[in-house]
Formats: sequence, structure tokens, C-alpha cells
Amino acid sequence: MRVLFVILAVLLIVPGWAGEERLPLLGRHPELTMRRVDLDPADPSRRRLGSLTYLGGAELRSRDPAFGGYSSLRVERRPNGDRFTLLSDGGNIVAFTMGTDWRPHGVQFQNLPQGPGTGWEKRDRDTESMTADPATGQIWVGYERYNAIWRYAPGFARAEAQRTPPEMARWPINGGPESLARLPDGRFVTISEDAHVPPAHWTGAEAERLHSRTALLFPGDPIRARPVYFAYMPYGRYDPADATALPNGDLLVLDRAFRLPFRFSNRVSLVPASAIRAGSVARGRLLATLDSPLIHDNFEGVATTIEHGATIVWLVSDDNQLPMQRTLLLKFRFDSR
Repeated sequence: MRVLFVILAVLLIVPGWAGEERLPLLGRHPELTMRRVDLDPADPSRRRLGSLTYLGGAELRSRDPAFGGYSSLRVERRPNGDRFTLLSDGGNIVAFTMGTDWRPHGVQFQNLPQGPGTGWEKRDRDTESMTADPATGQIWVGYERYNAIWRYAPGFARAEAQRTPPEMARWPINGGPESLARLPDGRFVTISEDAHVPPAHWTGAEAERLHSRTALLFPGDPIRARPVYFAYMPYGRYDPADATALPNGDLLVLDRAFRLPFRFSNRVSLVPASAIRAGSVARGRLLATLDSPLIHDNFEGVATTIEHGATIVWLVSDDNQLPMQRTLLLKFRFDSR
């Protein structure tokens, strides 16, 4: 993820240890607390954000030194509250149940059992995206550095299969499958963070192509199915950070921008289902922009649920495990009118 490298370049003022330290792993005794946050620190009563209504949010904290860095999010509706699964870019997994009281219950810490490489170094578990089949519980994970997709058994019990699609082979080492979504009809979509559509698959102006991002549409399980190309066009100088599907097949895309000295901005856009097809140029409808002076951070994960007939949008931020950032979990209602 390019943002992390920019941050490290800013912070790096003295030479450090040249070797690779052991990937931090979550401990066996999970501990998680939450502190409520406002959308607008200057106006706690503010709720509107474009087409979204703010329903609440919290900063997640833990004394576990491996906690943080969450790049993808899954939320499941259950009778006793929503079940959250957060996957970090180092392969660490935090799961908990939370109801309307905004208190975590049934907290579990876990580390991916298998993945590319040995798992000793962080680059062996460069997990940037995640999606699941609600019927089977199977989970698919996108590995950025390896431009690979792995499928796991329910609960990440074991790795079932993996694939490095040749269509992703030339994606940048730090600009790979940042987004991965399963559509309701069983197709899958992945979007590169910053790989442009190849010239062979582009018929428009070159300037437009250099603004595009390569998107792949798999007709089924990406472990077996061969994808087709389409283009995703982000708003302005933003990069796609994650995506999730709505029940009608539309796609919500979370875009992110980073500006010096240290400022993040996010945009949420809606791509209609009709635009998700081979050869299309998908341009989303801008729903909301999350930027200063509102609460803002490096939001990289998005998920949706249906609550009392309303579409709920959840966002989680990747704090890069840096002290000046936070792990934030925000809840919005999507007002489609």
C-alpha cells in the first residue's frame, strides 16, 4: 500500500535495522475497548455526510502490540448483534460482536494459518482485501505483494486453494488487489489500487486511460474462473481502497487520498450493477466525502448490512500501527433518495 511507504519516508530520519523482524502476531488473550467518536468534532450534533447519515462510531484500542493495520472488513447480521471481522495488512484477525450499546462481546484474536511465504515477514501476509460467501462461510483474501487470491475455509480454519491470476501479474507490487467483492449472483470483482487499464483493453484517450484503474470481473470463484477486464474511474486523485456489493448488485467503492504533511481523505461512490461488465468504463456516483475538519483517517475497509430495511455502510481505518493514527469504526445509513 503506497500510503504506508510515503509515511515511512516522512518519518525515517535515521538508518535502522536492515533485517526483517518477525511479523507481530496477536496474543492468546484478546482485549479490546472502544471509545465513541463524533463525525464533526466541532459540532457533535452533525449527522449528514452527502447521501450518508452518521449513526455513530468508535475508536478501537487494544494493549496487544500487534493490534492495528486493518485493511478489510466483514460484518454479519446476527440475532445478538452484528459480528465484525477485521483483517489487517499483516494477516492478523480481530472478531467481535457488537450491538446498539457499542460494546464489544465475544472478542477473538487470530492469525492467518497459511499464506504466501513462510509467514515470518509481514510481506508474507500482505492482506489488503477480503470477501465471503454468506451461504458457505468461505472467505477469499487478496494478497497485494503477490497479486494473488487465496480461499479459506469458514473461520479461516485452513487455506483451501490459491491462485495468481495472470491478468494480475503486472500489477504494481504495492498497488495490487486492494479491493475484492463478491456480487450477489456469485461473480467476483477486484480492483487494483493503481494499475491502469492495459492499452490493449482501452479504446479511449490516453489521458483517460492513465486515470483509470484496472478492474477484473470473475464469472465465479476467482480460484478457478478466468476474468474479463473493465475500467474503474475514481474521482480526482484518489485510489480505490476497498469495495463491497449491495443486494441489488451495485458496488460501493471506497477511494482514498493522502496529502502531505499528514492528511487523509476518503470518498464513497456507487457503481451501478449495469456498469460492471466486460469492457465497460465504470464511473461511480459520488455519495460522500470524508475529509478534514470532519473525523478522518486512512479508511481502507468498507462493508454493508441491511438493518430494518435500511442499507448500513461500515468503514474501518488502517492506522498503519503508527501513534498519530487511529483504528476507527464508523456506521452510516445510505439514504438513496
